[in-house]
Amino acid sequence: MSQFWSPAVRELTPYVPGEQPREKLIKLNTNENPYPPAPGVEAALRDYPVDHLRRYPDPQSLALRQALAREHGVEVGQVFVGNGSDEVLALAFQAFFCHDRPLEMPDITYSFYPVYCKLYAIERRSLPLDDQWRVDLDAFAADSGGIIFANPNAPTAHGHPRAAIARLLQRVTEPVVLVDEAYVDFGGESAVPLIERFPNLLVTGTFSKSRSLAGLRLGYAIGSRELIEGLERVKDSFNSYPVDSLASALGIASLADREHFDACRERVITTRERTVRRLTELGFDVLPSQANFLLARHPGHDAAQLFVGLRERGILVRHFNTEALRDFLRISIGTDDEMDSLVEAFELLCR
Repeated sequence: MSQFWSPAVRELTPYVPGEQPREKLIKLNTNENPYPPAPGVEAALRDYPVDHLRRYPDPQSLALRQALAREHGVEVGQVFVGNGSDEVLALAFQAFFCHDRPLEMPDITYSFYPVYCKLYAIERRSLPLDDQWRVDLDAFAADSGGIIFANPNAPTAHGHPRAAIARLLQRVTEPVVLVDEAYVDFGGESAVPLIERFPNLLVTGTFSKSRSLAGLRLGYAIGSRELIEGLERVKDSFNSYPVDSLASALGIASLADREHFDACRERVITTRERTVRRLTELGFDVLPSQANFLLARHPGHDAAQLFVGLRERGILVRHFNTEALRDFLRISIGTDDEMDSLVEAFELLCR
């Protein structure tokens, strides 16, 4: 522990991302898209005028925000962009959740949320999932310091429909409700149309999953103008130029190709359902998924041992060594060939 660290840094327990291996493995551990970005992204990258890099990007990222506004049917003033949804979430924690009342979240959810709470000294209240491993919307209090949850949830993969989110917002009218939709394109229903009715709703999204741009780092938020202005105030007090001009151009190109977007996500969904059937035949319990990953356990085999066995066979999945999740493996959806290799490895390991 460094003598130079501030006391707050000494107390942090940082988020641990999924392994990015140096050797060649079948990589099913970080929920990346197995298919490349839209062809227009490659063309935009090839044709990008490199001379533009000597100038600062547009601090308002107007062109990208306009493209996102068109995609989601909202006004450009209702859109905020940043370096991946993780940065957007971090700014939202600072803008909306630094209260004397606790921020409420599920006790099993995206593990970056508690890290942000620690970093920004935000008290949190963790609420249990229901008996079906779903986020319990009825458990959230109307007078909290804010509410955040992923929908579909990570790593349990269940998503609530828009109508259920609307019922929550009819009851919770004062605190900001942040719905993290990183995985919504794989079978969920977006809450974005609700922002016109509920000014305390903020929806975040990412280009990393369904648009195959995890290496680019692009995220966004959609909400009332009041919420977007709050994010802008924090952003402009920290980094006025968060999205670089190249990333903006590639993001716009990705949004322009609806056919490629739909084809890729449908392939992922089809492969996911095929994999669920095959794992179930092998005796796995697989939670219903509306994401590009599965959470699965085998009643007859230790998950940690299965994780090691897969690693030895060149397949990487995610094992969360926590009390609630130690029996489970989280498995990202890859190509059909990659998932065939996974199932074949399980057939050997689960005999």
